[in-house]
Parts: sequence; C-alpha cells; structure tokens
Amino acid sequence: MNPLLRIEEPPRAAPAGFALFALGFRPFYLLASVFAALSIPLWALQFSGLLPHAYLAGPIWHAHEMLFGFTLAVIVGFLFTAGRNWTNLPTPTGWTLGALAALWLAARVLVLTPHAVAAAAANVTFPLAAAVALAVPFFKSRNRRNYFFVGLLALLALAAACVHAAQLGVISVPGWLGIQLALDVVLFILSVMGGRVIPMFTNNGVPGAGAVRDERVEKAALGATLALLAADALGLHGAVLAGIALVACAAQAWRWALWRPWRTLQVPLVWVLHLAYLWVPVHLLLRAAAELGWVLPSVATHALTVGAVGGLIIGMMTRTARGHTGRLLKADRYEVACYLLVAGAAAVRVLLPLAAPGQIVHAALASAALWSAGFGLYALRYWPVLSRPRIDGRPG
Repeated sequence: MNPLLRIEEPPRAAPAGFALFALGFRPFYLLASVFAALSIPLWALQFSGLLPHAYLAGPIWHAHEMLFGFTLAVIVGFLFTAGRNWTNLPTPTGWTLGALAALWLAARVLVLTPHAVAAAAANVTFPLAAAVALAVPFFKSRNRRNYFFVGLLALLALAAACVHAAQLGVISVPGWLGIQLALDVVLFILSVMGGRVIPMFTNNGVPGAGAVRDERVEKAALGATLALLAADALGLHGAVLAGIALVACAAQAWRWALWRPWRTLQVPLVWVLHLAYLWVPVHLLLRAAAELGWVLPSVATHALTVGAVGGLIIGMMTRTARGHTGRLLKADRYEVACYLLVAGAAAVRVLLPLAAPGQIVHAALASAALWSAGFGLYALRYWPVLSRPRIDGRPG
C-alpha cells in the first residue's frame, strides 16, 4: 500500500465499509480539498481563454469559486459536525448529506457552462439549504448562542444572489459588491470560530501555554469586524473605511497576542492555526493601506483568502478530521508539509508583490502551484480517512 494513503497510528483493526456520508465534515472536506487543488489550474485555463463558454469568467469566477465553492464547503462541513456536538441532535447525514454535496458539486459545474439561471439558482440554494439544515437542530435545542450562524449562511446566500443578479443584468450594482460582502462575512466567521477554538486548542495541546481571552478585546475585535462589513455594505471608501480597518487590525492583533502563539512552535497542529490567524490583522492593515492607495487591493484580499482562510482551513481540516475519526491529535510529516505549502502560497502571493510589484504574475503562478500541492496532498492523504468508518468503532 502506498504510504501516502495511510495515516500512521497505533495498530488497530482496519475499518471496513463506506462512511463518506456519516457526518458533515467527511464529504465537504474531501470535495473542498480536491476542488482547491484543481480550481486554480481551471482559473488559469479561463484566464488563457481555453474555457470560452463559461457563464462566470475571469477574476469574478476565481473569486466566486474560492468563496462560494471552496470556503463555503468547509464552513458547512464544519458547522454540520460541530452543530451535532453543540445541540446533541442530528445534522444531515446519509442521503440528505449526499444530496447537499451533490447540490454543491452541481453549482461548481454550472458556473463553467452557459446555463446562467441554473448556476445562479444552485449557488444561492446551497447556502440557504445549509442554513435550514442547521436551523432545525439549533432551534429545537434552543441553542441561541449559535443562531447567528444561520443568519450568516443566509447572508452568504444573499451575497451570492447579488453576484449572479448583477451578472444577469437584473440589478445595476457591480457583482464585486457581493464578493466583498462575502469576504467580510467569511472574515467574521473566522474571527468568531478562531476566538472559540484557537485558545482552547492551544491550552489543550500545549501544557502551560496560558492562552487567554479578554472579553473587552473580543468585543472590540468582533465589533470592528462587523463595522467593516457594514461600511462595505454602505459603499464607504477612503479614509473612513481605512480608519475602521485599522481599529479592527489593532484589536485582532491584540487578541492574537493574548493567545501566546510563541509557545506553540513545537506543536504543528496548533502553530498552524496561530500562523494562519496572524494573516487576519495583516489583511486589515493592508486593507487600510489599499483604501489609501498605497498597495493594490488584491494584495489585501489574498492576505485574507490565501493566508487566513487557506491556513485556518488546512489546519482545521486536519485537526477535526483526526479528532472525529478517532485518531491521535498529532500532525505527521505529511500534514506538516501541507501546512508549509499553504503558508508558502500565502507568503509568496502577498509578500512578493509588496516587495517587487512587477513580479505579481510570477507571484500568482508560484502561489497557485504551492496551494494546489498543499491541498492536493491533503486530498490524497485523507481520502481513505474521510471515506472509511472511525477507527474506534464509534458513529460519525
């Protein structure tokens, strides 16, 4: 057996059977990782004109698919899995989960075809269907603390609708407004979940780390992030938006420092999350600089999408997949390679254009290669883990 297809664990009986639809993280982590590895080359094909009949073409397709394809798949898979733990009630499994995964896959295919209305319907329906699927256990259990996730998924559906309505000529606003709103919603989701899990994982995984949460800093960081979303929705620009981004940057940086990231350097499963979250204040700083005309807006955007989103996703997909399949919470050398490849993709895509603006094309190509390699290695490494039953015999 190819060693790339085996997670190193203490000897146990090999799990038999097919479990890809046993819990939400399984199909969506696998689909997202395969899509992440393939979609960047597809973007290059679109950019070169080899996919001339696409409904969404060029940069709008690339941005749309990274948000409503890759990122949304992981968010839904994570929430379906965590939602069961939060409520002690079932979230979609089996045929229902398979149907949702098929809807997501159909949306990815349809945006590459001329079937504009069908593509729009699939891309708006998926986050709405996921919101309904989460709302049922949340409301039955009165899990009020997490009701807002239902609203955020609905808001992502609204952002997708904005992109497609603009593309179809139904509304006169630019489709990029929907992209920016989706970026802000994703930033808020990362901020909420990062604040919940990173300090906890740090203290659990690194004895004596002493990661803390300060409620005043938490409120400042989340409040400023919401203020940025509101400013973008209102169409604010220039010094006002830059000021909001700088306040959010300061709060997020302070928050990150309270988690004691320097104490995690010997534990890859933890430091990957800290390294990824550092890109949040970096993104906000670059967002302010872009509003003032000092850097290209795309540099700020990729600090969020490649650095924070990509880094947190590869870190969480390894940790939660290990935990929910009964494996040790310890990264092996292949997982560390995934972390370094994705981290390298972020560094090249953001830092090289800042240092040498004329090298932006080379930076994009090198970053794409590193990104595809990182998520491709995850997909190859984890497909047997995600498709087979837990090694401890428990359900899920």
